[in-house]
Amino acid sequence: MIQRMTENQPPRSARRRPDGPPAGVLAIVGLAFTVAAAATFTASDTLTGFFTFAASVPLGIYAATVYARLLRLGIRVPGPNIALVGGISASVLLAVSGLVTWAIGRSGAPSLRAGHAVTTGTITLVRDVAFALGGVGFVGGLGLLVAGAAVPSFILHLVPRPLAAAGLVIAAVAEVSFLALLWPGFDALLPIGRFAGLAWLIALGFLLPRDRREVRRATRT
Repeated sequence: MIQRMTENQPPRSARRRPDGPPAGVLAIVGLAFTVAAAATFTASDTLTGFFTFAASVPLGIYAATVYARLLRLGIRVPGPNIALVGGISASVLLAVSGLVTWAIGRSGAPSLRAGHAVTTGTITLVRDVAFALGGVGFVGGLGLLVAGAAVPSFILHLVPRPLAAAGLVIAAVAEVSFLALLWPGFDALLPIGRFAGLAWLIALGFLLPRDRREVRRATRT
């Protein structure tokens, strides 16, 4: 009886390994929390910090999920590692920025609203740290995540070529945005890298093949 049951089971090579969390859904959740953080930016440091920290969690899971999927597709170039390092870095930096912003709100410090003067040099320093971590640091890490996934996707036709090419452009914008640390004029690149990058991750999460069989089928069509 045991032998019959064993014979009826599909071979191990034909079984699909667990795919992990749905990457596209994770990216949607991260973008939703990011939009919520932006919406509360002029109203409440505590809420902004909460939503910012919340956005960091699905991003870290997304990076690990896409990294595992790229390895399953047989990619052995640095791209998956770059994507993982960038995604984890972006997640950690965003989490710390959110917690710092939350702490500012809990301390009763002046609001981030435009026109409210900062009363002490300490508060100015803390706000600059929160901006550097959640702005330049996060977008830089996000750019590495996008680049690490976009390059092999473009070369190996894992996703439609226009999507992969858009990822390369978004990654370049995100990495150039670090110049905002020296010239305020580059601040405009930060929201572009942030929101365009997250939107690109949503598309990648839904379109990236789960295994090499899907790649072969897509190539034949």
